[in-house]
Amino acid sequence: MNVPLYAWLLVFGVIAVMLAVDLFAHRSAHLIGVREAALWSVVWVLIGVGFGAVIWNTAGAEFGQQYYAGYLIEKSLAVDNVFVWAIIFAAFAVPREYQHRVLFLGVLGALVLRGGFIAAGAVLIENFSWILYVFAAFLIYTGYRMIRTRNEHAHPEKSPVLRLFRRFIPMTEAFHGQRFLVRKNGVLLATPLLAVLVLVEVTDVVFAVDSIPAIFAVTSEPFIVFTANAFAILGLRAMYFLLADLMHRFVYLKIGLSLVLVWVGIKMLLLDVLYIPTNVSLAVIALIIAVSVVLSLRATRGQGRREIEAVPAGSFREATPDELAEMEPVWRRPARRSGTTAEQKAGPKRENENQR
Repeated sequence: MNVPLYAWLLVFGVIAVMLAVDLFAHRSAHLIGVREAALWSVVWVLIGVGFGAVIWNTAGAEFGQQYYAGYLIEKSLAVDNVFVWAIIFAAFAVPREYQHRVLFLGVLGALVLRGGFIAAGAVLIENFSWILYVFAAFLIYTGYRMIRTRNEHAHPEKSPVLRLFRRFIPMTEAFHGQRFLVRKNGVLLATPLLAVLVLVEVTDVVFAVDSIPAIFAVTSEPFIVFTANAFAILGLRAMYFLLADLMHRFVYLKIGLSLVLVWVGIKMLLLDVLYIPTNVSLAVIALIIAVSVVLSLRATRGQGRREIEAVPAGSFREATPDELAEMEPVWRRPARRSGTTAEQKAGPKRENENQR
C-alpha cells in the first residue's frame, strides 16, 4: 500500500481539528452526562467508520477490511482500558467534572506513544520477519492469562508507579480545580490530578503492548495500523462517560476479549501454513465480541447504573477556599529567602532617605 505524504498530513490535520473541537466543547469543567457522552460516541464512531469507507474506496476492499478489523480490535480492547480508568478515578475520588481533562491529555499522550510503538513494530517486522511468531505467542499467552485473571481488578493504591511518584514528587492531598501543579510558599507541588494522569498514561502503555501486536495480526500496513488505533482511541473519552457506570454488566466481555487475542494470535502463527482471509477474520472478531456483549447484558438484565467501587489510594478532597486563595502562580520565579518582599522593597527606599 503506497501512502503519499499528503495522506499522512491530512490524517494528522483531521485528528488535530477534532481534538481542538473536543477541547473547545469541554473548555470549562462540567459534568458530562450520558446523553452528551452518547452523542460524542456516535460522532467518533461515524468518523472512524467513515474513514474506513474512504480507505475501502481509494485502496480497495482488502485494505478496507484490514482497517475495520484493526478498528474493531482496538475499540473492543479499549473497553477494558475504560474499566481501569474508572477504578483509578474512583480510587482517587476524582470529581467527575475534572475527569475529561485528564482523559483528553491521556489520549493525546496515547496517540504519541502508540505512534512510536507502531513505528518500532513496523521496523521490527520489516527487518525480522520471525518477530511475528513472537507476537503470536505473546498474544495467545496474554489471552490465556486474561481468562485466568478475569475476576481480578486493578489496585491503583498498590501501583509501584504511584509509590515512585509519591517518593520523588511532593503532592498535595487536595484537588485545586483542574490544575495539575500548584505553588505554595514558593514550593511547587503536584495535585492528585497529576498522579491520576501519570497512571492513565502508564495504563495505556500496558494496554498498547497487547493491542499493537494484535492489530499487526490483521495488517502489516503502518498507515492502517496507526489510523485504526487513532480513530479508536479518540472516542475513548466519550466511551468512558457512557459506559463507566455500566461496566458491572459486561461480565463476559473479558472472556470475549481474551478469545479475540487468542484468535488473532493463532491467525498470526499460521501465516506461513494457512492463509485466513481478512473478511473471515473480521467476521470472527465481530461475532466473538457481539456474543460476549449479548450474553453479558442478558445475564445482568435489570441492573441499572452504579458507580465503580475501589480501594482509596489516599484521603483526597477538594481544596478549601482558604487553600485556593493561598495558591501562587505556578510559573512565577520563587522569591529569595534572604528577606520578605516588603523588606526588600523598603531597603533601597531607606537607603535613599539616609543619604538625604
